[in-house]
Amino acid sequence: MLLQFFTTISSIGVNYGMTADNLPAPSVVANFLKTQTIFDSVKLFDANPDVLRAFANTGISVSVTIGNGDIPGLTDTVTARRWVEQHISPFHPQTKIKYVLVGTEVLFSKNDDWINNLVPAMRSLHYALVKAGFPEIKVTTAHALNIFRRETIPSLMRFMIGYDQSFFAPILQFHQRTKSPFMVNPYPYFSPDLSKRLNYALFKPNSGVYDKYTRKTYTNMFDALMDSTYTAMKALGYGNVEIAIGETGWPTQGDASSPFASMENAISYNGHVVKEIVSGKGTPLLPNRTFETYMFALFNENQKPGPLVEKYWGMINPDFTPIYDVGVLRNGQLTPTPATPAPSSKNFCVPKLDVSNAQLQSNLDYACGQGGIDCTPIQPGGACYEPNTLRSHAAFAMNSYYRTKGQIYFSCDFAGTGQMTTLEPSYGDCRYL
Repeated sequence: MLLQFFTTISSIGVNYGMTADNLPAPSVVANFLKTQTIFDSVKLFDANPDVLRAFANTGISVSVTIGNGDIPGLTDTVTARRWVEQHISPFHPQTKIKYVLVGTEVLFSKNDDWINNLVPAMRSLHYALVKAGFPEIKVTTAHALNIFRRETIPSLMRFMIGYDQSFFAPILQFHQRTKSPFMVNPYPYFSPDLSKRLNYALFKPNSGVYDKYTRKTYTNMFDALMDSTYTAMKALGYGNVEIAIGETGWPTQGDASSPFASMENAISYNGHVVKEIVSGKGTPLLPNRTFETYMFALFNENQKPGPLVEKYWGMINPDFTPIYDVGVLRNGQLTPTPATPAPSSKNFCVPKLDVSNAQLQSNLDYACGQGGIDCTPIQPGGACYEPNTLRSHAAFAMNSYYRTKGQIYFSCDFAGTGQMTTLEPSYGDCRYL
């Protein structure tokens, strides 16, 4: 009943990226999302035909994305109609395609050819979809939130000078006319002064930001970003256009250049976002407003280029065990409440996220082979046997070894594959001592 209540009042989806070499087949992913999670929609970063086929008859909405480099060519209506014929017509409506995203964070690219042709391409694709008999499929594009003039209180926020009338006004006019959402990617993680406002970004206790013009107090950056977007839209005369969230999330791991990428921070941020979206709470300026939202991301992507942190935004392991659960699993927490971290005075030893199965097996064998280590809870019938996965069993064994060896830091090294955490990994009757 709780699950039905939450999923009917709001729509929450997830970004399904595939830049990895260890992911399960799309058909298996589709079945997992349908049967084991509250996600009712997925967003792809392409229009992969195998994925589109996999989601047929699942009831899960799918959004597809056109690459930035294809934008100029799609201003031609013949090309746009051909694209729809090749990428939409063979799959819809068996696969419920909801949005076609034309490019990603185009303004952020600073490529004038893409920027200048974005709105014409959106118009052309909308025309092509209508002509093909798919007026229900809407066209949009996702914007990074570096699109404002300066960082200030939400009531004064405006789109960048030089782009407000030439770029955003035509886009918003298109959305108003076609009844499609203006899509943004709010990422407090990328705030330029995150070290000074970490609690504000993570929904943790903080002094807040008072907007003297609206007399609203903001206790988290997410609400401030959404109200800033609304205010900038309203200033151009388009406050009635719907706002959707194309991406938002927090990474669980990084290197020395990413000190705030951690499991604990990801749980705090994503847990509060899920709770806020699913509850339909809205923001100070938009109370009870529901934002269609796509969390970033479903899986870690170990082949992503760039800094290490780019690989670690996922919430689910390839074996479908949760990296962490913030209320998106049907057989986990049904209410979207963030997990409560254990007191910082108590540490646990768990595997790092990128540890191979061979290393996990080696750690499991080594820990359980030591005298005084009790591994019976992860044997069949034991309290910690389920989930019956190598990662789960290895984590229990590694923590038991660490605890037995006096909780000394190097007892969690495991040849560089172990890491300390203050988050309580116990679940159900399975207790990590």
